[in-house]
Formats: sequence, structure tokens, C-alpha cells
Amino acid sequence: MKTRIHPALIAFSVFTFVFLIGPLIIIIGTAVSDTTFLTFPPQGFSMRWFANIFEVSAFPRTMVTSFTLAVLATTLSLMVGVPAAYALARFRIELPKFLANVFVLPILVPEIVLGFSLLKSVATGVGASIWTSLLIGHALLVLPYCVRVVGASLNSFDFSVEEAAVSLGCPRWKAFFVVVLPNIRAGVIAAFILAFITSINDVSVSIFLTGPGISTLPIQLLAHMEQFFDPTIAAVSVLLMGVTVAVMTVVEWTLGLTFLTK
Repeated sequence: MKTRIHPALIAFSVFTFVFLIGPLIIIIGTAVSDTTFLTFPPQGFSMRWFANIFEVSAFPRTMVTSFTLAVLATTLSLMVGVPAAYALARFRIELPKFLANVFVLPILVPEIVLGFSLLKSVATGVGASIWTSLLIGHALLVLPYCVRVVGASLNSFDFSVEEAAVSLGCPRWKAFFVVVLPNIRAGVIAAFILAFITSINDVSVSIFLTGPGISTLPIQLLAHMEQFFDPTIAAVSVLLMGVTVAVMTVVEWTLGLTFLTK
């Protein structure tokens, strides 16, 4: 028997789709407008604002900074988060339950408070460099995502397989890399993507830790918008969306998006 879909459900689905896709369409339309100010619908068609991204030297420089920072901060957080998630899942009975909540604190605390505390404790208190402060801040910001996503993969992993490898003579550290890590690869990749996107789009923490000569792309966008307010802002946003789509496309080609539901 054919099931009939209620018209209200169809209308709600269409509304949700438009609500999610609408802002992206507006940004793309604004980026190709031939005006010198942000406007939608676009008036004329021009690609000059995409070329202007590379004519303003601050944008390429901050792009490199943001991408390098996102990769390093995500890698650092995974180096801490994967062992932490393994310990929480492997020894969930022996370890105190409150430890799982400790790794969630950076996303429970407002990012403005986190950024200001890092400014006082790391940048000013310890006297760390701007780059080091940004790296610590971004790694701390994305750490909860790494622990949670990898932990979700480990919760469904059968640790008896690891014990079998150890009982057959495999060292425990080697069993982790040979047996455990390949089975949670999907979770590690998903955590990397989520943490990378969070880091590269961060504003609240970065605005406290940037300084002369070193800035991130979102902070540079804010500074540019305060002075010019032209479609270059929209063009950079479209470029970032393109990078995100490219990353997800590579993941789809190599692993398939089904790993996100495993």
C-alpha cells in the first residue's frame, strides 16, 4: 500500500530546505554583484571581487595562517583527544565519571570568556607568542569535538579484539595502532573534519589572541568590513564554502559519507 505524505510535512521540509540554503544563495549572489557595496539581488554580474581577494595582500596571508593554524590545532587536539577518548571508553569503570565532563568544558563556557581567560593566562600571564597563544586556544576549543566523536566510535568497539591481539603476543601499544585505530578511523576522520571547520571559522577566541602581524581570516574579514563593506567579504565567504565542499567531496570519494553514521 502506497503511503501518502501529508502536505504539511512537505511544506515543512521545503521551508527547512529554503531556510538552510537561502543564506548561501544570498551570499553567492552578493559576491557576483557588479556594485561596490553589498546588495541582493545582484545588480549586474562581475567576478572582480574574487580577483580582489588576492589583490588585498592581507587576505592570502591570513588564509595561510588560518589553514595552517586549523591543521596544527586539530592535529594537536587529536593527539590529546584520541588517547583521552580511549581511556574513557576502555576504562570507563575504573575512571571517575566526572572526567568525561572535563573535556566538554571548553564548549560549555562561552567562547568570549574562554578567549579572555586565555588572553590573561597564556598570552599575558605566561608571555607566550601570538602564534603559540592562537594554537593553544584553537586546540583547546576543538578538543571536546575530538573526544566526543572519537569516543562515540570507541563505545561501539569490542575491546575483546584488542585483548585477543595482546594475548597472542602483540604489545599493547602496537595492538592499539594495529587493531583499535583502524577500526575507529572513521571517527578520527570525522573528528578531524569537524574540528578543522570549527577552528578555521572561529572568531570569539581568535579576536582576543591575534596581534600585530598575525591574524586569522575571520578577524581580517571583520577588519575589512569595518572599512569597506564591499562584496569582497561575500567572495571570501563563497571561497570558504568552496573549500568546505571540496573537503567533503574528497571524503566522499575516498571513504564515503556513510562513515559518519557508523
